[in-house]
Amino acid sequence: MPAEELIWQDPVPQVDYSLTEQEINDLKANILATGLSVAELVATAWDSARTFRGSDYRGGANGARIRLAPQKDWQGNEPARLQKVLAALASVQAGFNKSVSMADLIVLGGNAAVEQAAKDAGVNITVPFAPGRGDATQEQTDVESFEVLEPLHDAYRNWQKKDYVVQPEEMMLDRTQLMGLTAHEMTALVGGMRVLGTNYDNTQHGVFTDNVGVLSNDFFVNLTDMAYSWKPVGTNLYNIVERSTNKVKWTATRVDLVFGSNSILRSYAEVYAQDDAKEKFVKDFVNAWIKVMNADRFDLA
Repeated sequence: MPAEELIWQDPVPQVDYSLTEQEINDLKANILATGLSVAELVATAWDSARTFRGSDYRGGANGARIRLAPQKDWQGNEPARLQKVLAALASVQAGFNKSVSMADLIVLGGNAAVEQAAKDAGVNITVPFAPGRGDATQEQTDVESFEVLEPLHDAYRNWQKKDYVVQPEEMMLDRTQLMGLTAHEMTALVGGMRVLGTNYDNTQHGVFTDNVGVLSNDFFVNLTDMAYSWKPVGTNLYNIVERSTNKVKWTATRVDLVFGSNSILRSYAEVYAQDDAKEKFVKDFVNAWIKVMNADRFDLA
């Protein structure tokens, strides 16, 4: 193997610090104290990690390349919101008594937000965190080669760049298998991301809850509730109508509909919709979340 570091290898500098449990808790408290919302923190961590591709092991949160060109300007990363979050995290980074990478802070911010949202839902859970991500530089990032990683759709945030011949739910499956997720993990993540309010540009499609920002199972409860009927109003949009009043309660996309119409996904949704499945749903969401956040941590056992 060549001794020198080559840019096509997507190099990431190694870090020389460790964090105690108390330091991790302090950092999470500092991040939440910035005033950033649960949705902002979760969406930024997700956008940083969702680029991982199991096909060639490129992408992922390690390196924090979401703060560099070309990722910082990708439409799907919502540049204005991204810069707001990065600036707040930079203030936490500057004020901490130890040098911590932005890559770790981005993921830790998402973890802290998930924990807070779960707590608001009545479930106390700690999202495992493995520090050790490095911050790549612009010089270590080949802009042209990274452009092929730009997401053109993200069903988890109910967004697609434009209309394609391929259906949104089919593109969701493609992204899911690239990230190495199962159908079960996909279901938990989509349901959780919806109620956390992480939709692109804050759209309300599929947000089947009155308590946005709380990690509840409301998405599945209302998805499977026969009190509502789905009325198509376009090629990729539905009105969720109350049968008793004929009033529109929510809106949704084909991606949301598939979790009620596909027999396999429907079976997962019905499990999560049960009254006694609230804690199970949170645990499953957290497990799938960790899998995405650590997908490119090849240094972990």
